[in-house]
Amino acid sequence: MPELPEVEVVRRGLATHLVGRTFVRISVLDARSLRRQVGGSDDFVSRLTGRRVVDIKRRGKYMWWVLDDDSTVVVHLGMSGQVLVNDGAPHHRHARIIGELDSGTSVVFADQRLFGGLFLDDSNPPSAISHIALDPLDPLFDDSALVERMRNKDVSVKRCLLDQALISGIGNIYADEALWRARLHFEKPAARISRAKMIELMGHARDVMTEALDQGGTSFDALYVNVEGESGYFARELNAYGREGQPCGRCGTAIRRASFMNRSSFFCPRCQRKS
Repeated sequence: MPELPEVEVVRRGLATHLVGRTFVRISVLDARSLRRQVGGSDDFVSRLTGRRVVDIKRRGKYMWWVLDDDSTVVVHLGMSGQVLVNDGAPHHRHARIIGELDSGTSVVFADQRLFGGLFLDDSNPPSAISHIALDPLDPLFDDSALVERMRNKDVSVKRCLLDQALISGIGNIYADEALWRARLHFEKPAARISRAKMIELMGHARDVMTEALDQGGTSFDALYVNVEGESGYFARELNAYGREGQPCGRCGTAIRRASFMNRSSFFCPRCQRKS
């Protein structure tokens, strides 16, 4: 699933093409991508047609387009969602929704696995994502407050990092990378980690996501691309995630993979001891 850096790359790309433009025509090719739209496809089309985009914002893995009536289009990419800018070339074979703009450009929501989607919300920020916490790149993010909440949780540190109600935007890739940098085992109980170490971990999480953002995000296949259809290159810089059997960049020990919450966790058994 695209995480914070990947969604932010898409947001920035869309801001160039979408802000200040008006939707002149909406085509819904697959209503399953509007499953969260209360009024269905007809309501989505009628309410969005003629509306101008004034801003594009993001929180964690969610993005929303602010319209000129202060309503919002909430976008979640899910596992394989893409938002592409199309200037007349043939549309993506997994295109689900196409929005034609007054500039002559189209914005295409494509989704191979259909776990993502769009929907309209009457408020800004959207009320539908009010339960999503701030993310580490938000100027209002409070490291100290988060650390205190995490240290009061009777769960593992990685479970805390993946809890979008505690901290948003971090998924499996960047959790493993931040934990590797902090030399913390993914199953270590959050309550047993010192406040100073937790603050260090949050710094690593912010750093690794900022570095990934600078390289266009992390792409392992064609499911994540930016609005121009280009892949990100941060996969080349990963130290833990996806590197099972390869030597740790610090100590040379082979990286291991373990099952965690129906996912895989990658870690160095020497640098990241559980006890």
